[in-house]
Amino acid sequence: MNLHTDLASWRAARSGADFGGASVGFVPTMGALHAGHRALLARARAENDRVVLSIFVNPTQFNDPKDLEKYPRTLEADLKLAAGLVDHVLAPPPAQMYPDAYHYRVTESAFSRELEGEHRPGHFDGVLTVVLKLLNLVGPRRAYFGEKDWQQLRLVEGMARALFLPVEIVSCPTERAPDGLALSSRNARLSRAARQQAAQFPKILRTAPDAAAAAAMLAGAGFGVDYVSERDGVRLGAVRLEGVRLIDNVRV
Repeated sequence: MNLHTDLASWRAARSGADFGGASVGFVPTMGALHAGHRALLARARAENDRVVLSIFVNPTQFNDPKDLEKYPRTLEADLKLAAGLVDHVLAPPPAQMYPDAYHYRVTESAFSRELEGEHRPGHFDGVLTVVLKLLNLVGPRRAYFGEKDWQQLRLVEGMARALFLPVEIVSCPTERAPDGLALSSRNARLSRAARQQAAQFPKILRTAPDAAAAAAMLAGAGFGVDYVSERDGVRLGAVRLEGVRLIDNVRV
């Protein structure tokens, strides 16, 4: 597994013999990897000749600077988790990813302003911009995204179509803990009691008769509710516990 912490090193490797004629699978992440990320990497490994993992805590998608500061940086542990599945890891510094100081960005003008976008202004501009940059740098045949971030997945798929990107966006099922909570790096920030309470989130989303009832049930269970909404046969929700924001979605 080759680690590239600057773009010059990465570009030299990408144009080298290791990639000659090989199909490339790409998994973009912000690090703090868990079993959900490993499932994405395993899928990429099974379907491609080479697998590239990016680890980049993207500052432009955080609308709260404190949230950016709190985001865990666990590169050594991440590399151990990825061992055996990944050929190259791209982990550049922000200054190299944004030499233009974010003057150029990707904006989607409709769906990105709803749901997560309504509560996190500018978030999806940052997400789409960094994903486009990474896709251009890696040049994969396939890129893998988890369904837990359903709105993000739909927006990335739309960007790939709209901009004629030569990449297949592969949707992968949400990985869950035994109690049903979607795996997320944010879960580790919950106290033991809050972590037990968090397991009610997906259960209520799944069993409530409608979105309004789900929102009321979540509030009654002690969650701060940002939204519950249904789109295209999917019920989506965002809640807060102990200042930690959790998102999830289920088929209805």
